[in-house]
Amino acid sequence: MMVRLYRLLTVLGGPLIALHLRRRRARGKEDALRFGERLGRTGLPRPAGPLVWLHAASVGESLSLLPLIERLSARVTVLVTTGTVTSATLMAERLPPGALHQYVPVDRLPYVRAFLDHWRPDLALWAESEFWPNLLAETGRRAIPQVLIQGRISPRSFAVWQRVPGFIGELLGHFALCLGQTEADAERLTVLGAREVRCLGNLKMVVPPLPCAPDALAPLEAALAGRPRWLAASTHPGEEAIAARVHAAVAARIPNLLTVVVPRHHTRGGAIAAELTAVVPELPVAVRSAGEVPQTTTALYLADTMGEMGLFYRLAPVVFVGKSLTVEGGQNPFEPATLGAAVLFGPRMSNFPEAARMVAEGAAWQVADEEALAEAVATLLGDPAQLARRCARAQAWMQAESNALEAVSSALDPFLAAVEAGHARA
Repeated sequence: MMVRLYRLLTVLGGPLIALHLRRRRARGKEDALRFGERLGRTGLPRPAGPLVWLHAASVGESLSLLPLIERLSARVTVLVTTGTVTSATLMAERLPPGALHQYVPVDRLPYVRAFLDHWRPDLALWAESEFWPNLLAETGRRAIPQVLIQGRISPRSFAVWQRVPGFIGELLGHFALCLGQTEADAERLTVLGAREVRCLGNLKMVVPPLPCAPDALAPLEAALAGRPRWLAASTHPGEEAIAARVHAAVAARIPNLLTVVVPRHHTRGGAIAAELTAVVPELPVAVRSAGEVPQTTTALYLADTMGEMGLFYRLAPVVFVGKSLTVEGGQNPFEPATLGAAVLFGPRMSNFPEAARMVAEGAAWQVADEEALAEAVATLLGDPAQLARRCARAQAWMQAESNALEAVSSALDPFLAAVEAGHARA
């Protein structure tokens, strides 16, 4: 009943949806050159042979699936869809040869049907909690097998879905298999009505080290010349000001300190630069998007560029992961740990339940507030032996958790074998 009502609303709301998309396009939130893809239209031909469609919402989800995409691309053509301009840019840089990217169509039947008519996927893989009713139902109507990977149901979403059990039950009923990101996610999926549910590990902990251009790393290493430094990564509003105040507090104990700030959204760079200067006026700030390189007097380095996180993870032995002090959810703590950094984050890491296990096993350090963050940074940079132990534990923990890719690949193998067999018979 709820699915039919949703479908009716998307039909009747066509003019409002079109208006919303035009406004997003005017604000730069839609790709003007590829806008047709959001309406189910494309300029790319469908390759011959088996095609697996994998949908991820945005940057974090799509990056976490790159190792799996590489595995799949060795056997079939992989079509990756995402919904944001930033994720499209990163996928263009990071997808393996032969894999394709498209924007996911808006969840209206004409757009969905145009997309499916053109691409004719043989298997659909959905990441995390992207439950688009029309896309799910229309894909199921065409007898295309669907699998949920990295399935995630937060406690808050679980409470909401429990109020409409028929709705979520019908959506989950389209999946032949649901792979929960954690045991808790798997349990919630089962309660909500998923048929076959397993937990085989978290692919976010299998992400290969973020790339780094050697010609970018060497000049910065030379400019820093052994200075003690720490990184505030993927920061959200409020956390940049915290980083500036932490720098002021730690610099009193750690001379010649450099603080690097990489905001989650690089388009906020101008506002952040002004804020850093206003918070602690006496601290010199250098801005990467302006072509500036840290000088010996630079205190704060604002790296407001896109796609360079791998560069700064390699430069900083201590990394604070943002969206964890002023905003709820957290950002990926596994990426800096993979590169052997000592990882810090705040108390608001609900999107990464494994973060608690990282802390319990000594692979990360959770801080309660700004004062605790300053103390942690000062302690690590002032104690090389403890810093080395923390870095080693983080990297070792990540290596021990790296079996999820094999387990997920094995679970998908019967679906891939059926797809390949079907095309062989045809």
